[in-house]
Amino acid sequence: MPRIEWILVASATHARLLQREPGLPLVPIATFSHPEGRLKASELGDDRAGHERADRRGQGGVALEPRLDPHRKEHQRFARELAEHLEAGARSQAYGALVVFSGKPFLGELRDALGDGARRLLKASLPVDLSHVSALELDQRVRDELASA
Repeated sequence: MPRIEWILVASATHARLLQREPGLPLVPIATFSHPEGRLKASELGDDRAGHERADRRGQGGVALEPRLDPHRKEHQRFARELAEHLEAGARSQAYGALVVFSGKPFLGELRDALGDGARRLLKASLPVDLSHVSALELDQRVRDELASA
C-alpha cells in the first residue's frame, strides 16, 4: 500500500483533494464544484410537503412521507460524488490513508456516503472548515489541525 495520504478539504459547494507524501508539502490533485448547493430552495425543486402513501396491506391508512429539504438533497448528491472519487482511488490503491476536513453538517453527509474501501483508509475526519483557507497556508493549517486532533 502506498504511503501517500489523500486529504479532502470540503464544503457543501466546493472541495479540494490534495495529496501528501511523507516529508513533502501538499499537492493539489483535483477540485470539485457544486454550485447547486448555493441556489435558493425554490430554484432547486418544488416545495410540496410530501406525498401520500397508502398502507401496503390495503387497510385504508394514509401516511405522509417526510419531505427532504432541497439543500440537503443537493449536499447529499455532492457528498456522493466526492465519495465515489475517493472510493475509486481506494480501489486503485492510489493512496494509503485518507483525512477529511469539512464543517458540520456536511462532514456527516460525507462520512455516510463513503464506500467500504475509502472508509477502511479513513485516518481522520475533522469538523473543521478549511475550504476558505488559501493554498499558501493550507499545508500548515492541515498539519496544525492533525497535531491537535
